[in-house]
Amino acid sequence: MDTTHHSATPTEPAAAPRRWAAIQPWLTLLARLALAGVLAWAAVSKLPPALSVQSVEAYQLFSPGVAEFIGFTLPLLELAFALLLLLGLATRYVGAASGLLMVVFIAGIVSAWARGLDIDCGCFGTGGQVAEGETSYGLDIARDLGFLALAALIAIRPRSPLALDRLFGLYR
Repeated sequence: MDTTHHSATPTEPAAAPRRWAAIQPWLTLLARLALAGVLAWAAVSKLPPALSVQSVEAYQLFSPGVAEFIGFTLPLLELAFALLLLLGLATRYVGAASGLLMVVFIAGIVSAWARGLDIDCGCFGTGGQVAEGETSYGLDIARDLGFLALAALIAIRPRSPLALDRLFGLYR
C-alpha cells in the first residue's frame, strides 16, 4: 500500500486560470457569432414588417399603435445588435442590451402562457394564433434562456478576437 502523499506543485493551481484566460476570448467570439446569427435570422424572418406587427399584436399587451411601432422597429433593433456583435463593436453594451431584450422576450412568452393565449411566439417569422395545444412555450423559454446565457457571457467577458473594440483599445 502506497502511503505517500503527492502534493500539487506550486504551478498547478495557477494552470486553470491560465487555461481559462486562453480559452475565454474564443468562447466569447463563438457566443458573439452565434448570438449575431440568431438576431439576424430573427430580424430577417420578421420581414415584411407586417409579419412582425402581427406577432406583437398576438400578445395582446399593447394598443394597436404601440404594437405597430414595436413591430416595425424590433427587426431593425435585432439587425443592429447582430451587426454590432458580428463586428465586435461596443461588445459589452450590446451583449447587455441583447440580454435585456431576451428577458423582455421571455417575459412576453410567460405572460402569454399565464393568460392562456394560444399563439406562436413570432420569434422567427410569423406569429399569431395557433390551434389549442400547439404552443411550445416551455421550449421557447428554454431557447431564450440559452440566448440570454450567450448575451451574459458577452457582457461579462467582452474580450474576443476579431473585434473592432480591440482597435479602440477596449478589452485587450
